[in-house]
Amino acid sequence: METATGSMIELEFRSNTKYIYPFSEIDVDCTFDSPSGEKYTIPAFYDGDLTWRVRFTPFEKGEWTYSVSSSPPDQKLNIKGGFSVKQSGNKTHFVEAVPDKKWKFAYRSGEPCFLMGDTVYNLFGAAHNDMDIFKFLKRRKEQGFNYFRVRCQVSPFHAGRAPGSDLSPEDALYQGKSDYLVKSAWPWGGSPQVPLFDEFNLGYFQTLDRVLKQSADLDIGFEMILEAWGFEYPFNSRSVFLPEWEELWVRYLVARYDAFQSVYIWTLMNEYEYYPSGSGASLPVGSFMETTHDPVSERWAIRLARYLKGIAPHRHPVAVHNGPPQPPFAERFKRDLEAIDVVLFQNWGTIDRERAWLCAGIEESLEKALEGWQGSAIFAEYGYERNPALLTTFAPFKYLDKEHTRRGAWRGAFSGYFIIHGFENSWGPYFFVDQDQPGVAHLVHFNNFFTRVVPYEKLAPCTDIVEKKPAEEGYAPLCLASEDRSIIAVYLPAGGEVTIFIDNSGSYNAQWYDTRTGKLHNAEPKTAGGKTVFISAGSGKDKRDDWVLLLKK
Repeated sequence: METATGSMIELEFRSNTKYIYPFSEIDVDCTFDSPSGEKYTIPAFYDGDLTWRVRFTPFEKGEWTYSVSSSPPDQKLNIKGGFSVKQSGNKTHFVEAVPDKKWKFAYRSGEPCFLMGDTVYNLFGAAHNDMDIFKFLKRRKEQGFNYFRVRCQVSPFHAGRAPGSDLSPEDALYQGKSDYLVKSAWPWGGSPQVPLFDEFNLGYFQTLDRVLKQSADLDIGFEMILEAWGFEYPFNSRSVFLPEWEELWVRYLVARYDAFQSVYIWTLMNEYEYYPSGSGASLPVGSFMETTHDPVSERWAIRLARYLKGIAPHRHPVAVHNGPPQPPFAERFKRDLEAIDVVLFQNWGTIDRERAWLCAGIEESLEKALEGWQGSAIFAEYGYERNPALLTTFAPFKYLDKEHTRRGAWRGAFSGYFIIHGFENSWGPYFFVDQDQPGVAHLVHFNNFFTRVVPYEKLAPCTDIVEKKPAEEGYAPLCLASEDRSIIAVYLPAGGEVTIFIDNSGSYNAQWYDTRTGKLHNAEPKTAGGKTVFISAGSGKDKRDDWVLLLKK
């Protein structure tokens, strides 16, 4: 057998023994020995019909060997073999967390990667219910999205549509199944009423196989959320979903999907602060996003992260999502700072009627929450753009529009983080992925700026170029610059003027980038008292358009 570096191989083994509980009665592992002597061990997974499979992606060329072992021993599953790996000329898009580099992520090849995400929690469930998700994924790829937050288990949390008027926030949380679900996407055996956590729904996982394989061909990746919200079943019932079942669940997911390049990040839980009972924080209505810190959730995250890393040889980054803004994550995980590779921090900025358009407060919240954090981080989920044609199922969405979508993205990026957004069309209970909401076009222009107009990988937040002046909350400019100051970008969230300190303004080409159209316009500086001032187009008392000032030597 021959393969190429970065290409997944799949080995198949059959047993003669008819196990009563094949998912849990026997453990099967495979150890791969590289030409340089490195060893990589990954679990095998049962795939029905007395068949176990092993998936592995080698990155070293040469002659490899492998040995399969089982416990208790099964002669048919204790096998040795080998294969050759040649050097591939193709790029592989395994993503790594590299906290010592700007933006904190790169492809394993060393090439920089710009991550721009969308949240489509129930994508796997939609695919399993025979919806054409690949048309959506291809369109998103063309729009610049390459990262998708997806749950390995379909969430029963999202409400179904109710006839008549809008739902109250409380009623909307528990209003029934999503309309697109015409068949069960329960990933275990049995049912939610009578769960069998030592069995897995093979039909559902074969759907996931298809999605991940085709997505790898599109060069897009998934944040694989192992456990959905901690306040929903079964993750809020730890007397039912025991640690033993949790480990079996994680082991099966790792065995089946760790070898895929379309797995970008393993996330332990969506909003992990709800562990263990689902009541670690109030439901996100009323005092929205005001959650309570409970140290036991960090102990759980460290334990599960260490278990996952012990069985997952492909080194995908391991993440926690959300948690309250305080105390800082560096303080929360100081017991084991290397267990968690990535913090996915969520903050929506202002969402009220008067200031939702401004999306203010994001950069300050990011700074406080990530103070001292030495790992990687992503600005994850700053809101779900409202579709006025749909019934309101979640009160905080009410005033979120394209203005909030756009400004949140620029605020996150100018704080030095990749961004993940979301749209009500696909948040749930809705799944209208054949339609785009207006903010998508604005994120296309956002992506264009960082991937085509400027070399994003050379830029980092800078505080000594822009003159600090008293400003209303959310109006202060933000700055990115290259180390040699040959490229300077200043984001004005509500337009106006900005004073910058540069040695020789005449040596720079100055332009305004229109965040709404993606077009560049000449920028004329005004020099007075040794200062260089730029005033954005359309500035005035009633104007609040955001602009990016771009200076290139």
